[in-house]
Amino acid sequence: MIDTDRIDNAVLALLYLGLHDSFRTWKGIDWDAMNRLHEKGMISDPVGKAKSVVLTEEGLRRSEGLFHEMFTRR
Repeated sequence: MIDTDRIDNAVLALLYLGLHDSFRTWKGIDWDAMNRLHEKGMISDPVGKAKSVVLTEEGLRRSEGLFHEMFTRR
């Protein structure tokens, strides 16, 4: 069984890589995961012509934390 919460955490961490303009990030990631992150209140609605989404304050905080937890060496 696929653990979508773990996938969502990895996607949120990867969104940190595309961060620009303080809260915006590129949205070229799986639509199902992006929709789940929107439903969880981590990002703005990914549906639309814009090529980026806005991370909420909580989304930005969790994105940065997950990025460092998953992808940096201690």
